Amino acid sequence: MLGERIQQARKAAGLSLRALAEQANISAMAISKYERNESVPSSKVLIALSKALGVRTEYFFRQVVVELENVEHREHEKLPEKEETKVFADVKEQLERWIELEEFIPNPWSMPFDLPEELPTRINSYDDIEQIADTIRSAWHLGSNPIPVLIDTLEVKGIKVFITQYDGHKHFNGLSATVNGNPVIVVGKHWPGDRQRFTLAHELGHLILHDRLNDKLDEELACHRFAGAFLVPQEKVKANLGGKRTWLEPRELMILKQEYGLSMGGWLYRARDLGILSKQHFGKLWGYFNKQGWKEKEPEPQFPQETTRMFEQLVYHALAEDFLGESKAAELLGMSVSTLHAYRKMESPKNVANQ
Repeated sequence: MLGERIQQARKAAGLSLRALAEQANISAMAISKYERNESVPSSKVLIALSKALGVRTEYFFRQVVVELENVEHREHEKLPEKEETKVFADVKEQLERWIELEEFIPNPWSMPFDLPEELPTRINSYDDIEQIADTIRSAWHLGSNPIPVLIDTLEVKGIKVFITQYDGHKHFNGLSATVNGNPVIVVGKHWPGDRQRFTLAHELGHLILHDRLNDKLDEELACHRFAGAFLVPQEKVKANLGGKRTWLEPRELMILKQEYGLSMGGWLYRARDLGILSKQHFGKLWGYFNKQGWKEKEPEPQFPQETTRMFEQLVYHALAEDFLGESKAAELLGMSVSTLHAYRKMESPKNVANQ
């Protein structure tokens, strides 16, 4: 088990055997033997490995093991195997900490993920997805207004959300999966907030639409439609954009983006999908966006990034109730005990040396 933990931490850090050997000042051959459980590292070696890998030594003895199942990527193309390994290892490590934390908390932190019974078993057109998004919003009591923090909404509904630092050289947006039957969504850390939100909603679409679509419908396109409809319901699109339009001002779209957290390009697609823009006028506007370089990066200001807060808040809750001690809390938060002390005193940990 120890060898598997060392290997997972190395992959989560995105390090090759040689790179880890150089950082820990240990031979690559020795690390390889540790990972294959052919040799047991001393406490001194474990400390060196923990510092190089950015984990506490307790990590190596964690007994929780998780596997991602039913993985659905944000795009059709999968990541290269090496990059996918980094993402999976990072997410597994975060999941393990979640599962460990749950063992200390006496009451469930969220409701079980469940879908409304009134959802249709078969979806025959992309237009039907508008009603699907409305049904989910209604069942989750979200109304039709902007969703301030989408990650909070998903986590309260029983979906674990993880932000990974790996972007696969800008080829990774996100994925959905299950762990022991429970839904998980992963989103890249480096994207602007509006792109993260669209990815989160898109992956929610996979969880909802999978096995419901007519064979003629493409699941990726269906999830794109769901993401836009979930972030901005059709009634709000029509209320803000009006009826038939031949042009949408970029500044107009920027204002709406900052209000709803849907990209300017996303608003163009919503206008096209709902018949506000004809295909011809949409094409003209999209060509203008492409010429300005906004297809790759929209103009400033960028929408604020999403953040995960529930895990950290629950660790401090458990600490306050003496469900766990400082050492375990520090391990779960991925920090030293001295840094945890600084945070608990509401001090800046910048000048606190890591243990």
